[in-house]
Amino acid sequence: MRSGFPSRRRAAALLLVALAAGDALAQNAAVAPTPTHVRPAVDQAYTQLLAAPSMRKLLDALKADHERSIDDLRLLTEIEAPPFKEQKRAEAFLARMKALGLTDARIDAEGNVIGLRKGSGNGPRLLVSAHLDTVFPAGTDVRVKERDGRLHAPGISDDTRSLSVLLSWLKVLNDQQVQTVGDLMFAANVGEEELGNLRGMKAIFRDQLDIDGMVGLEPAADGTVLVLGTASHRYEVSFKAPGGHSFGAFGQVPSAVHGMGRAIARIADIETPTFPRTTFTVGTVGGGTSVNTIAPDARMTIDIRSDEMGPLLETEKKVLAAIDEAVTAENKRWNTTTLSASAKLIGDRPGGRTPADSVIVEAAVRSNAAFGHRTLLAGASTDANVPMSLGIPAIIIGSGGKTGGFHALSEWIDVTDAWQGAQNALVTVLGLVGVQGVSEPLLARRPPRTR
Repeated sequence: MRSGFPSRRRAAALLLVALAAGDALAQNAAVAPTPTHVRPAVDQAYTQLLAAPSMRKLLDALKADHERSIDDLRLLTEIEAPPFKEQKRAEAFLARMKALGLTDARIDAEGNVIGLRKGSGNGPRLLVSAHLDTVFPAGTDVRVKERDGRLHAPGISDDTRSLSVLLSWLKVLNDQQVQTVGDLMFAANVGEEELGNLRGMKAIFRDQLDIDGMVGLEPAADGTVLVLGTASHRYEVSFKAPGGHSFGAFGQVPSAVHGMGRAIARIADIETPTFPRTTFTVGTVGGGTSVNTIAPDARMTIDIRSDEMGPLLETEKKVLAAIDEAVTAENKRWNTTTLSASAKLIGDRPGGRTPADSVIVEAAVRSNAAFGHRTLLAGASTDANVPMSLGIPAIIIGSGGKTGGFHALSEWIDVTDAWQGAQNALVTVLGLVGVQGVSEPLLARRPPRTR
């Protein structure tokens, strides 16, 4: 490990890495320049941390716990956790948290596992989290298989690896009797994937009004710090018409499928800005009853995203207008008004950004430099979207290990030396909350929010 102040060259460099933690980390370009300097207080805090004998013992203990943590990784991976069906994995994680010392940990009403490791007092409260859910449906073979030096299983890296790292942190902090100044709120949350709609993180920040910051763990490459939360709206659109025989009723009734086709064509022609990056897609389509029936129904889903809310809302307006125009055109084609369409919002992820010059980002940059990593400030859609949208400092960082195949049955992780990533992330966290007798917290306390 290297511990000196990061050089200008090292801190400023942008390492273009592929962020592919499924839906979470889908972009792979820098969204802001990495700070070329960190403020003196940040540098001093990490210099003190990394020089302290107690911290060296803690990091050595984390390395020594690596093999045991892989047992947790295997255990949790082999408990399936589809969206909205995370309970069994949550119960297993809760049991491990309690066994490792958080005896008052609990599962909240939304299904999140939450446990508070209290600090010495008067410090900030930092949420450290990883999500329980995977994208894979019930019945998926989630048994862990080892080959070619890798562990293979659906969901093993996104985000089960991070869950096992949280448990390893908890174990070594308690075993080494490390007292933080601020509180660490450990959370294994639900609802990050697919149409989970960030429900777990929304519930945490709705119910916990005194959280001062968040560090989330995902399978990101070494040095990656996610600072931008891409907002998204998702719609399910249903088209309805009378239907009829393809020959006998032709010319008398409109087709729901034809109307949907017109809508898709109009949506495909919508133009969006490249900056801030704004996208859309018709993700799924369906409908009709038979090849020789004028379709009485059709349906499609639409995903709209942007790095800023203004362009997202403008694109959303254009998409909904395209649907209305398509219905009008299909009805006009057959001189009727019997085709209709309804759009239902099924996904709403708020967006936000943590400034590159904020303390929480500089803390991650300084920790990365100490471990010899260049920092890339990136953006995507993750659990951090929720605190970012509330103006609460939040970042996503990696939990260690080389990973790939996200959201595919071929998902894998190489855990060789993955303890180094776990160390890096823990050092980032400890600098933010402070360690009693070693360093003061960098993260500022915020006035408690009101409901």
